[in-house]
Amino acid sequence: MITTDPAQFITDFYSSFHDDLVSTDEDAAVIVDRYHTPDVVQYADGNRMDRGKLIAHTRPVRKNRPTSRIEVHDALADGDRLAARYTLYVHNRGKDLAIEVHFFGRFAPDGRLREGNSFTRTVKEFA
Repeated sequence: MITTDPAQFITDFYSSFHDDLVSTDEDAAVIVDRYHTPDVVQYADGNRMDRGKLIAHTRPVRKNRPTSRIEVHDALADGDRLAARYTLYVHNRGKDLAIEVHFFGRFAPDGRLREGNSFTRTVKEFA
């Protein structure tokens, strides 16, 4: 059950997960498990990721150590469900990206992501 402001909840979730990945040398599986249930399933632009694929997805993030910030435009929560529209600003390997994200997710009572669907669109790219 999401009992805090939905915009702050998704901001804190994303920012903390990202910071733990790029700011520590802690095992990626431990970090993924801190933020996701063991049976997590995420679809990002139609690509399915389970726990194993999510852990593998962290490898390039950890290698490149991009910086990022999230600006939430809209967020709604109902029980364990959260919907948000936000812009993700990323600086990675000399490029600055602004990525529009539409996210729909379900969270466990402890705040870990159980199920997520996101649709993205890069709206700006700078060299």
